[in-house]
Parts: sequence; structure tokens; C-alpha cells
Amino acid sequence: MTQSALSARGFRGFLPFQELVGANVPTGQGIYVVLRRHASPPSFLAASPAGRFKGRDPSVTAEELASAWVDGAAVVYVGKAAGRGGLKRRLATYRRHGAGLPAGHWGGRYIWQLADSDALLVAWWSMPEGDSEAAEQDLIDEFKQLHGGALPFANLRNNTRKAQATPHTVSLNTFNASGVVQ
Repeated sequence: MTQSALSARGFRGFLPFQELVGANVPTGQGIYVVLRRHASPPSFLAASPAGRFKGRDPSVTAEELASAWVDGAAVVYVGKAAGRGGLKRRLATYRRHGAGLPAGHWGGRYIWQLADSDALLVAWWSMPEGDSEAAEQDLIDEFKQLHGGALPFANLRNNTRKAQATPHTVSLNTFNASGVVQ
């Protein structure tokens, strides 16, 4: 699936994290994805540049990162934003965490140990109240179907579905044989 296909489904942004500061990110709830634009094998940093939150070091070993890596997947993280500040606040917290500041976004921390994390893109989909948790799980479930049951690289746990699936099913990006996002 192409960026334009995701855009047609309602995703917006497709920006590197450093460009979020001046971006018009919605304050409502929604879901977001982090995408890696090329299919080459990743290189991992020995230590995470992400901020320590509550004194915890976000770094993990290269072996842990390699075992979480999903070959051929463009999507490396699926997240949700609900509550006060919505997408704008959640993505700002995620960006600050990656910039080395102590910010409360422990989930998805593996992306910051990718050597090319500065080239990752973040896209969001704003939605009505009450839909973000189920929509996030729909994306994770679809990813798992496409990738033999594997979670996206930086999703460390599978959320449990508390409600029935929403009608917001969104196909995730995968790379074709040429390494181009389809």
C-alpha cells in the first residue's frame, strides 16, 4: 500500500518526528503509525538516544532488537492517542522521548535504536471519541495476519480487545520485492 492509499483512508502527516513541532496535528483522539521508508536490513544503535523516564534506560540489546524486527514490514509501530491533548500531545511526547528528554512514551521505544530513526515517518488518523483503542487493535491484528503473527517491531505487547472490532479496518503498508512501499 502506498502513502497515497493510507492518505485516502484518512491518514495524514507522513512527517519525520522532528517536523511535528510546527505541524497541524489534531488535538482529538486517533491512531498513528510509524513507517520506515525502505526495506534494507536495519542497523541498530548500541544505546538508545531516547530519554530516560523515571530513571529507566530505554536501551535494549541488538539481539532483542533483531528478534523483534519484521522483515518486509514498512510499519514499525502502531499507537493510539486518547484523552487530553489527543494526537498532538501524544506525538509530541513521543518526539520528545526520542530527542533524549524524559517523556512518558515508553511504548514504541525500540524505534529510537534504529540507526535511521531520523528518517522514519509518522502519520495519524483522527477519529471520533471511543474508536481509537479498537482501531489500534484492528491495525495490530491486520499486521499480525500479514506477517505470520508477528507484532510490529516496536509494539512490545499485543493489546487485548475490550470491544468488538470497529468498521475502521485499515490495511498496513508492506514492501514489494523492489523495496518500495506498496
